[in-house]
Amino acid sequence: MYSSDIDAVVTSRDGSVDTGTRDQGDTASRNGHLPGTEDAAVGTVGPTGRPLPTFPEPAPLASHGPARVIAMCNQKGGVGKTTTTINLGAALAEYGRRVLLVDFDPQGALSVGLGIPAHELDVTVYNLLTERGHDVRDVIQKTKVANLDVIPANIDLSAAEVQLVGEVAREQILARVLRPVLDEYDVVLIDCQPSLGLLTVNALTAAHGVLIPLECEFFAMRGVALLVETIEKITDRLNPRLEVDGILATMYDSRTLHSKEVVASVVEHFGERVFHTVISRTVKFPDASLAAEPITTYDSTHKGAGAYRQLARELIARGGAA
Repeated sequence: MYSSDIDAVVTSRDGSVDTGTRDQGDTASRNGHLPGTEDAAVGTVGPTGRPLPTFPEPAPLASHGPARVIAMCNQKGGVGKTTTTINLGAALAEYGRRVLLVDFDPQGALSVGLGIPAHELDVTVYNLLTERGHDVRDVIQKTKVANLDVIPANIDLSAAEVQLVGEVAREQILARVLRPVLDEYDVVLIDCQPSLGLLTVNALTAAHGVLIPLECEFFAMRGVALLVETIEKITDRLNPRLEVDGILATMYDSRTLHSKEVVASVVEHFGERVFHTVISRTVKFPDASLAAEPITTYDSTHKGAGAYRQLARELIARGGAA
């Protein structure tokens, strides 16, 4: 659908390193600017080439549920799906939303990133998918963050695709698993594995929306057309309510022309589907993962935490979350 246009994107890049970048980043943080928007205040042009709007503080909720289910999806690995799932979930929880994270990747990075010893658990999302008789509430784990829970996964999940092939309505099994608890949460975020296999199809079939993290790198763009085609097929054949909530530019590096060109090309082809919020590279994200907590609690005042809070406000303002 978009592949010919995307292939035409300029591939030149400036790989030089500015030794003053750390100082610039620190100055931006002190001035209250967000990653990817160091030079853009509200009303000025941000890195997406559009004026940066104001995303108001969301009003408290009088009650919880039913949840809106969002699949964090991109078949390319290393684009920030797990980082975004954890930190967006934590930011939404800060704003009073009850959030359930679903680790749907056999690598189990989301579970580990929240301090859940998934390899020691007897029952995970794998058992919910492949065995009858389990109560999903018994599998849900609390995290250190208030209002933020997780359904963990481990390497066992890698066997699920093979085991589900012969099941009736195999694409709808995750939707069945989540159904009993949807009224207890406001948002469910599913961290998908980097593929377009049966597990990802399950996530898209269970979801109301898709959030696509996209690394600011040319080869990451090439897979977006295939992903959009897959989403359109799921919408047409399995889940007519499914819609793209937005494309999130991640790992943005304002020092390189290449990052700017990629963001410009994505906005050109996808328009308002692209979030205004842009997530920059920072060592704080892997540091927070190593500490097994979101950046919003690991370093609450860091500009990365501010970026994910802005993303949460933008998602709510767009209607992608309660």
